[in-house]
Amino acid sequence: MNIIESIIERAKADKQRIVLPEGTEKRTLQAADQLVRDGVAEIILLGNSDEINALAKKLELENIAKARIVDPKSHDKKETYTNLLVELRKKKGMTPEQAALLVEDPLYLACLMIKNGDADGEIAGARNTTGDVLRPALQIIKTSPGVKVVSGAFIMFTQTAQYGENGILLFADCAVMPNPTAEELASIAVASAQTMKNLVGVEPKVAMLSFSTKGSAEHEMIDKVREATRRAKEIDPSLLIDGELQADAALVPEVGATKAPGSVVAGKANVLVFPTLESGNIAYKLVQRLGNAEAVGPVLQGMAAPVNDLSRGCSVDDIYKMVAIAAIQAIGLKQNR
Repeated sequence: MNIIESIIERAKADKQRIVLPEGTEKRTLQAADQLVRDGVAEIILLGNSDEINALAKKLELENIAKARIVDPKSHDKKETYTNLLVELRKKKGMTPEQAALLVEDPLYLACLMIKNGDADGEIAGARNTTGDVLRPALQIIKTSPGVKVVSGAFIMFTQTAQYGENGILLFADCAVMPNPTAEELASIAVASAQTMKNLVGVEPKVAMLSFSTKGSAEHEMIDKVREATRRAKEIDPSLLIDGELQADAALVPEVGATKAPGSVVAGKANVLVFPTLESGNIAYKLVQRLGNAEAVGPVLQGMAAPVNDLSRGCSVDDIYKMVAIAAIQAIGLKQNR
């Protein structure tokens, strides 16, 4: 059984309530049909029920009737969510009239359902931009206690079994923070380790990447990585983390032993934390395309509840997998509490 199959089976064993705000989007509805059929999660679709059912009939989907459909414009908890949004955003000047309009937005409604305890996680982005997905999530669900920043990780299933965890590595941040500070980079490292542990089920070994290994060069960009490594160790003293490391020193045992002798991570890393978004994003796409690796994500890290963003070019299979991942994230967050 591979890791994705394991994640799906674990999700089935402890079903979570995952809300899909884009309930009238074709691929989302097709994925929902398969997820309900396979019993991966309890699916909540947001949208007009007549429109959803008509599309399901057109697509010959047989299981949508088993999903829960909530119409953002007409449901029995609309007043409850309106009051909740006013309370959460009153310091920002939110009025009841403004809140009443926002709760009809499926992306806001999904987050309010999670905040109110009526759902465990959310998947969106097949139709909406990352900014549109994240904005209500940051306003309503917010980050986990002690977490400074939200970041995006990709689980990379490579063809090179000698690296990472039998060829599996986690890359971060590849989706959110353009140029994190040392404090933010430390937070990304800790969150990435937790993601690796929760989803892949192995002990994370975190490499803080740079163009230098242990003082082979000097630059303010390297200083940031060193400081982030120090801060991450303070946040979680039990974390196996080292930096600054070049990519080959992080992954190749012989190079790690030469460039960073005595390191518990060098040559054995399975989590790669990049110093900037551009380096992380470029790296994952190169590995994906040139190395024929499968990139699953982005998995958003640091939120108080799972809110995962899809590419607008996503497939039905992508949505299916991300729902299963969100379910495992939700289980992990509940256990950590």
